[in-house]
Amino acid sequence: MSTPMIMVGLLVLWLFNSIKILNEYERAVIFRLGRVLGEPKGPGVVLVFWPIDRAVVISLRLITLDVPPQDIITKDNVSAKVNAVVYFRVMDATKATIAVQDYQYATSQMAQTTLRSVLGEMELDDLLSQREKINEKLQTILDMQTDPWGIKVSSVAVKHVDISDELRRAMARQAEAERERRAKVIAAEGEFQAAEKICQAAERMERNPMALQLRYLQTLVEIGGENNTTTIFPIPMDILNVLRGNPTSK
Repeated sequence: MSTPMIMVGLLVLWLFNSIKILNEYERAVIFRLGRVLGEPKGPGVVLVFWPIDRAVVISLRLITLDVPPQDIITKDNVSAKVNAVVYFRVMDATKATIAVQDYQYATSQMAQTTLRSVLGEMELDDLLSQREKINEKLQTILDMQTDPWGIKVSSVAVKHVDISDELRRAMARQAEAERERRAKVIAAEGEFQAAEKICQAAERMERNPMALQLRYLQTLVEIGGENNTTTIFPIPMDILNVLRGNPTSK
């Protein structure tokens, strides 16, 4: 093989290893003889002087991290399995390259540890009812811990809380008992309000005796409108007292 052909081959090999084409969402951190060379390069065509330079390509797209189920014990000593999802992206490609060996693995481990520690400080009722508050707390802690790595945690969401069947049945019985208690309280309040209204009506009728007679007549009209053959004639209580020999007045 002639020398010009060898030179052309080496040139093609050098160009193949030196020219990098980066997508819009990618950045390249350039290391020259082991040191970072300025700001990350890209997107587009990037020239890397191989073999002196080495390029590490980092994606800036949003990453969805599925946190596997974690065994936790809540503050009220209840065992549960909880999983979550974390959304984050690289904001500083240089930090994500030199500050941590594998930023995705490190973020995953940090998310698992934070999930166990935060949920272990809460009771089961709060864990089931305060999802938004828990998500905000997890996002704040994770974002603070991953900030030195150039990572921005935009959202954390607890997906599922798995508890034992015995505890689930106990919670169902508790919820049923609570519904029965509320129903009884509402019925008692209704009876109390009805009794108050009846007492007010009785006091008003006592001040106006004619109102009682009008009420009797209204009742007769209602009974007659239902095609009922029964007829009711109201008798004053004073007459009944006279017939029993206990007149109310002389």
